[in-house]
Amino acid sequence: MIYKGSCHCQAVTFEVEAPEHIEADYCNCSICAKSGYLHLIVPLSKFNLLTGAEALSTYTFNSGVAKHTFCKVCGVKPFYTPRSNPDGMDINIHCLDNRPTSIEVVDFDGQNWEKHAHQLAHKSKEPSLFAMVEEL
Repeated sequence: MIYKGSCHCQAVTFEVEAPEHIEADYCNCSICAKSGYLHLIVPLSKFNLLTGAEALSTYTFNSGVAKHTFCKVCGVKPFYTPRSNPDGMDINIHCLDNRPTSIEVVDFDGQNWEKHAHQLAHKSKEPSLFAMVEEL
Protein backbone atom coordinates (compact mmCIF):
# COMPACT_ATOMS: atom_id res chain seq x y z
CA MET A 1 0.00 0.00 0.00
CA ILE A 2 1.08 3.56 -0.63
CA TYR A 3 0.31 5.91 2.24
CA LYS A 4 0.50 9.67 1.82
CA GLY A 5 1.42 11.93 4.71
CA SER A 6 2.27 15.46 5.69
CA CYS A 7 3.10 17.83 8.49
CA HIS A 8 0.24 19.91 9.95
CA CYS A 9 0.56 22.84 7.53
CA GLN A 10 1.25 20.51 4.59
CA ALA A 11 4.44 22.33 3.61
CA VAL A 12 6.09 18.88 3.86
CA THR A 13 4.42 16.00 2.03
CA PHE A 14 5.62 12.45 1.53
CA GLU A 15 4.55 8.94 0.63
CA VAL A 16 5.59 5.63 2.09
CA GLU A 17 5.07 2.08 0.94
CA ALA A 18 4.07 -0.24 3.77
CA PRO A 19 1.84 -3.26 4.33
CA GLU A 20 -1.91 -2.97 4.81
CA HIS A 21 -1.45 -4.31 8.36
CA ILE A 22 1.12 -2.20 10.19
CA GLU A 23 3.08 -3.02 13.30
CA ALA A 24 3.80 0.31 15.00
CA ASP A 25 6.18 0.90 17.87
CA TYR A 26 5.19 3.06 20.84
CA CYS A 27 8.42 4.24 22.46
CA ASN A 28 8.67 5.58 26.01
CA CYS A 29 11.93 7.54 25.56
CA SER A 30 11.84 11.25 26.40
CA ILE A 31 11.54 12.69 22.88
CA CYS A 32 8.95 10.17 21.67
CA ALA A 33 6.84 10.44 24.82
CA LYS A 34 6.84 14.25 24.73
CA SER A 35 6.01 14.43 21.01
CA GLY A 36 3.45 11.58 20.88
CA TYR A 37 5.33 9.78 18.11
CA LEU A 38 4.02 6.42 16.83
CA HIS A 39 6.73 4.67 14.80
CA LEU A 40 6.59 2.96 11.43
CA ILE A 41 10.18 2.10 10.43
CA VAL A 42 10.70 1.24 6.75
CA PRO A 43 13.63 0.79 4.36
CA LEU A 44 14.70 4.14 2.89
CA SER A 45 13.69 2.88 -0.57
CA LYS A 46 10.05 2.74 0.61
CA PHE A 47 10.00 6.48 1.47
CA ASN A 48 9.61 9.37 -0.95
CA LEU A 49 9.68 13.06 0.03
CA LEU A 50 7.23 14.77 -2.33
CA THR A 51 7.46 18.42 -1.25
CA GLY A 52 9.01 20.60 1.40
CA ALA A 53 12.70 19.72 1.62
CA GLU A 54 13.38 23.45 2.11
CA ALA A 55 10.85 23.56 4.99
CA LEU A 56 12.67 20.89 7.03
CA SER A 57 14.94 21.57 9.96
CA THR A 58 17.05 18.88 11.66
CA TYR A 59 17.60 18.36 15.38
CA THR A 60 20.16 15.95 16.83
CA PHE A 61 21.20 15.14 20.38
CA ASN A 62 23.18 12.56 22.35
CA SER A 63 25.01 10.37 19.77
CA GLY A 64 23.94 12.56 16.83
CA VAL A 65 23.01 9.50 14.75
CA ALA A 66 19.26 10.13 14.77
CA LYS A 67 18.26 13.01 12.50
CA HIS A 68 14.98 14.40 13.83
CA THR A 69 13.38 16.39 11.00
CA PHE A 70 10.77 19.04 11.77
CA CYS A 71 8.74 21.37 9.60
CA LYS A 72 10.06 24.91 10.16
CA VAL A 73 6.58 26.31 9.58
CA CYS A 74 4.34 24.24 11.91
CA GLY A 75 6.89 22.37 14.06
CA VAL A 76 5.55 18.87 13.37
CA LYS A 77 7.96 15.92 13.02
CA PRO A 78 6.39 13.70 10.33
CA PHE A 79 9.44 11.45 9.83
CA TYR A 80 13.09 11.12 10.80
CA THR A 81 16.20 8.99 10.41
CA PRO A 82 16.25 6.78 13.53
CA ARG A 83 19.33 5.87 15.52
CA SER A 84 18.19 2.23 15.57
CA ASN A 85 17.90 2.14 11.77
CA PRO A 86 20.09 4.84 10.18
CA ASP A 87 19.63 3.08 6.82
CA GLY A 88 15.85 3.54 7.01
CA MET A 89 13.15 6.10 7.66
CA ASP A 90 10.84 6.32 10.67
CA ILE A 91 7.38 7.65 9.86
CA ASN A 92 5.02 9.12 12.46
CA ILE A 93 1.80 7.20 11.82
CA HIS A 94 -0.13 10.17 13.22
CA CYS A 95 1.08 12.15 10.16
CA LEU A 96 -0.36 9.75 7.58
CA ASP A 97 -3.26 11.31 5.69
CA ASN A 98 -4.71 7.94 4.66
CA ARG A 99 -4.47 5.81 7.78
CA PRO A 100 -3.90 2.04 7.71
CA THR A 101 -7.02 0.02 8.47
CA SER A 102 -5.07 -2.29 10.78
CA ILE A 103 -2.41 -1.12 13.24
CA GLU A 104 -0.90 -3.30 15.94
CA VAL A 105 0.88 -1.14 18.53
CA VAL A 106 3.88 -2.75 20.21
CA ASP A 107 5.52 -1.17 23.26
CA PHE A 108 9.23 -0.42 22.94
CA ASP A 109 11.35 0.41 26.00
CA GLY A 110 13.26 3.39 24.65
CA GLN A 111 14.14 4.56 28.16
CA ASN A 112 16.56 1.61 28.11
CA TRP A 113 17.45 2.06 24.45
CA GLU A 114 20.92 0.47 24.53
CA LYS A 115 19.47 -2.75 25.93
CA HIS A 116 16.57 -3.01 23.44
CA ALA A 117 17.66 -1.31 20.18
CA HIS A 118 18.49 -4.65 18.55
CA GLN A 119 14.75 -5.45 18.53
CA LEU A 120 14.25 -2.76 15.84
CA ALA A 121 17.25 -3.45 13.57
CA HIS A 122 15.34 -5.66 11.10
CA LYS A 123 12.68 -3.04 10.32
CA SER A 124 14.73 -1.05 7.79
CA LYS A 125 15.90 -4.10 5.84
CA GLU A 126 14.48 -4.90 2.42
CA PRO A 127 12.47 -8.12 2.42
CA SER A 128 14.34 -11.04 0.93
CA LEU A 129 13.15 -12.69 -2.25
CA PHE A 130 12.43 -15.83 -0.21
CA ALA A 131 10.17 -13.88 2.18
CA MET A 132 8.27 -12.30 -0.72
CA VAL A 133 7.65 -15.73 -2.30
CA GLU A 134 6.44 -17.09 1.06
CA GLU A 135 3.83 -14.30 1.24
CA LEU A 136 2.36 -15.40 -2.08
